[in-house]
Order: sequence, then structure tokens, then C-alpha cells
Amino acid sequence: MFNSAKITLPGEWKDDERMNFLFSEFKENRDVNTTDWDSKMDFWTALIIQSCRNRGAVCVNLQELNTVFSRKGSSPLGLGTVIQSMARCGKIQRESEFAANVDSGWLSWGVGVLLVKPLKWTFSTLLGSSRVPLEQSFVVIELVKEKATELLNAYRRSEFASRSLLSFQELCALFSHVCADESTLCMALLQLQREKHVTVSLHEGEKIVKFSQPGQDRVSPVSDVDIGIYELQRSEKLLEERVEALGLEADKCKEEARVLLREGKKSQALRCLRGCKRVEKRADKLFAQLETIRGILDRITQSHTDKTVIQAYQAGVSALRLSLKDVTVEHAESLVDQIQALCDTQDEVNQAIAGGVPSADADVDELEKELKSLLEESKPDSITGLPEVPTKPVSSAGEPSLPLDNLLNSLPPVPKNYLNITDEELEEELNRLTLTDSGLQQKKVTSPAKRLESA
Repeated sequence: MFNSAKITLPGEWKDDERMNFLFSEFKENRDVNTTDWDSKMDFWTALIIQSCRNRGAVCVNLQELNTVFSRKGSSPLGLGTVIQSMARCGKIQRESEFAANVDSGWLSWGVGVLLVKPLKWTFSTLLGSSRVPLEQSFVVIELVKEKATELLNAYRRSEFASRSLLSFQELCALFSHVCADESTLCMALLQLQREKHVTVSLHEGEKIVKFSQPGQDRVSPVSDVDIGIYELQRSEKLLEERVEALGLEADKCKEEARVLLREGKKSQALRCLRGCKRVEKRADKLFAQLETIRGILDRITQSHTDKTVIQAYQAGVSALRLSLKDVTVEHAESLVDQIQALCDTQDEVNQAIAGGVPSADADVDELEKELKSLLEESKPDSITGLPEVPTKPVSSAGEPSLPLDNLLNSLPPVPKNYLNITDEELEEELNRLTLTDSGLQQKKVTSPAKRLESA
């Protein structure tokens, strides 16, 4: 049933003029006024889907809609037409037909898929009739897909994600926060089965569900191994409950023995204590069985891991064998020899390049000798005809100066002849002077003719 407290009505719900139009019956022919027809149809379609989403339901029927959308004592007259239109567009589908399209076995299980008595009419008669049965339940396709995704994600986040099989009753208890009722859970499971994420089967009259694991495109069929693991897990749970119950019983017996001992009833206290020991002994045996089952389950889990590792090894070996199909030791050795030979050739080429090109000139020793002879020839020993350098020191500033006649007499005589050398010879001599051993260059040279003029 709808819970009207969870339904958010639109703001125009208080507008009497607008709501009188929306509560009126649809025209028989849509072409009379397509705008009004489509506006009214869009309003009720969106409101029906939103109301189901707010209460967490995926199914709807006309009787509930008439009740929840009642306003001022009247119900909308066109909801039957809205249901028909949504069915034509594929937005809703009869609950029985939705289940039958996935797996006909669901119809015989009686798990709440058919919540109302079977009706003797088909979907085609629904589309051709102006009346929709009030109690006929329809599945909202958009919402059932959302609920199926939510259920699958909740399972994968839960502590039971490692279990391959779960009973239907366990699912009802574990995911009550996702699916509000059994009908919603059934529809979500049917959608997951349609999407190949769930497979459902019967085991000893019990409905069991197997989910796909992360990374799998589709769920694998329930195998004998899955059934064996499911039986072990069920036995483990049963033994855990028995051991816990026996532990509580032993504690109760000890407490009773303690009370009787305080009251002075020693014999009764001993009997209670003997009963406590028997209970503890049974609990120890059951606990040993429980540890055995847990060990088996651990080995099964480890075997799955080992199987995965072995499959990875096998795939790696196959890939390596395929990659080395045309490779042999002789071929590899031949390639190594060729590479070594090429490396040797490259080293010889590099050495030849580093040696440089032989020079066509004379040897370096001969060049050194010629350079030395040029340096010796450049010495200015052959220049003659210059006056002698004065040997007498010139008086300093502090000493008394000589008379002019004595000063003139002390100077060397003026040369009477000119140098037998031309300017071109002086320039050539100057060029040779630049090749001195010290590497110094003469910055400025005064010609002998100018020196004679200044003298």
C-alpha cells in the first residue's frame, strides 16, 4: 500500500482550476486537442513514477493510485488511460508478464511475484480496453532497473560478497534497507537475472541466489562445487549457533550451582556442576567440528587462489612459448657474433677517424728549424751608421745645470750621412720583428728619417 506521507505533491496541487482540468477524463480522440492531452498525460506519468520512487517501490496498481491521489473526496478520472499509455510506451509492464519473460519458474515458486489472483485476460486486451482492473499490478521498468543496480551494489559492499550462494530468506533479511518488501526484492532479482548478473535455482526446496562477481560480464551457472560450499557454509552457521547456545547453557548451570552453594545445598550444586561439564564437553566437540569445517572452507578458498595463480602461470608459459617460437640458441649465438664483429669494425673506423689526415707539408722538425732561422735573421745587428749612445749621465733636477756651451759640447755629433735603407725595407724588417721568441709585438715604430729630423 502507498504511504501518502512519503509522497511529495506538486505545487499546482492547490490550484483548483488546474486540478479540475487534470482530474477530468481524457478526450476520446487525442487529435481534438493534442496540447491539453499531452500536458495531462505528462503530468500524471511523472507523478506516478515519482511517487513510486519516493516510497521505494517498483510496482503500482490503479486502486492504490486512486487512493493516494484523492483530492477533496474525488479521484482522477483519467488514470486508467495513463496506465494504458505507459504500457504502450513500455514504461510499465504487467507483473506476471515481467516475471514470465525472465523465467517461468518464478511463477510456480509463490514468492510474491503474483500478489493477486490470476486474471483471465491478456495484455492485448488491456491495450484495447478502456478499463484497467483495479488490483492488477504493474512493474515500472525505470524504477526496477534502478533498484536492481542498488541491490547488486549493496551485495558487493556487504560482508557476504565472498559467498557464492545466498538463500532467498537471507537476502530478505540482509537487504531490507534496499527492498522494502518481498515483492520489490523479487522484481529486482528478476531484473538482475535478465541482465545476467544473477541466477536463481532450487536446492532441497530452498530458493538460492548466485550473484556475479566483480569483473565478470555474466554470472556462471550454479555448479556442484557451489552447492558443496553452500552446504559447508550453512553447516558452519548452524554449528556456530549451537556452540553459542551451549556456552550460554553452561554459564547458566554455573550460576545455578553458585547460588545453590550459597544456600548450603551442596548436593544440588554438584549436580548442576556435573550438568555444566556435560554441556561444555558437547560444546567442545561441536567446536572441534566447527574448526574442521572452517579449515575445509579455508582450503577451498586457497585452492581458488591457487587455481587463479596456476592459470596465470599457464597463460604466461603459453605466451612465452609463442614469442620464442622461431628463436633458437644457434640463432642467438650467430646474432651475438655478428653484433661483436660490427662493434669491432666500428671501433677501427673510429680509430682511423681520430688519427687525422696526413699533412702534405714538411715535417714538424724542419718547420721548427726554419722558424728558428727566421728569428735569428730578424735580430737588428746589421743596422750601422747610428751615433754612439751617450755614456755621461745627464744632471738631475737637484744638481746645478751646466752652461750652455758645455751642454752642447757634451752632446754627440750630428750624423752627416743618411741611412742606406728604404721605407719598404723598414716595413719588411718590422714584420720580421713580430716573430720574436717572447711573442711581444711592437705597437708603434718611428722611422729613422723622423728621428734624424727631430735631432
